[in-house]
Amino acid sequence: MTPFIKACIMANEEISLALKDGFEASWFEKTEVGAGGDVSSKLDLFAEAIFVKHLGAFGHIESEESGIIGEGEEKIIIDPIDGSSNALSLFPFYGTSVAKVNADGILDAAVVCNLANGDIFIKSAANEVQQGKLFSDIFHAPHTTPKAEIGLFEKAYANPLLVAALDKEKLKFRSPGAIALSLAYAHSVNYVLFMGEFRIYDFAAGLALCEGLAVIVEADYVIVSKDKKTIEQIEALIHKL
Repeated sequence: MTPFIKACIMANEEISLALKDGFEASWFEKTEVGAGGDVSSKLDLFAEAIFVKHLGAFGHIESEESGIIGEGEEKIIIDPIDGSSNALSLFPFYGTSVAKVNADGILDAAVVCNLANGDIFIKSAANEVQQGKLFSDIFHAPHTTPKAEIGLFEKAYANPLLVAALDKEKLKFRSPGAIALSLAYAHSVNYVLFMGEFRIYDFAAGLALCEGLAVIVEADYVIVSKDKKTIEQIEALIHKL
């Protein structure tokens, strides 16, 4: 395990410990529009500060909240809280997303953590995707199922025609509301689908964790699945709309 990934895990563990006894009232307060275009909460900024403390020595940070922080040849792309609306609604599907791009422009590390249940997914240039738990040294290949019954459709609320088309084809889904986390679970679910504006903070780490899966990335949609026929079926539905 690389020093960078160890630092990412330490940051996630620090955030997790801070959250375990409940959210501070101030974390629900909104501040201003962040670099990613959404209004940042004090929870977002709290988590961002912890990542800056742990990861700042590895390069400059590009955060969804504050934009460019620090300096260095390597770029670290972070979403301090993936699924902020979920977290601030106390809905247990939220986490963090970190990706590192080296000086040659190659993404060589990715870490996505589900703070709600402690699942953490890691990927380095030298190793395959691994899944583990916070506060544990045990990692393994991502969990999978012989026949997953649901997919994950992020931003389903904004795409009612595709929702109807998926329902007609009996392609069941849930829409949990945290893109990087949904991509991290792509090895276990039937498919992951996103339709909307493509932002690097949402996808850099998540897509890196989809190694070995069938992936389609276009300007306004992303589809991931273990089964190439499934993503081709979904893409055909999109083109019919």
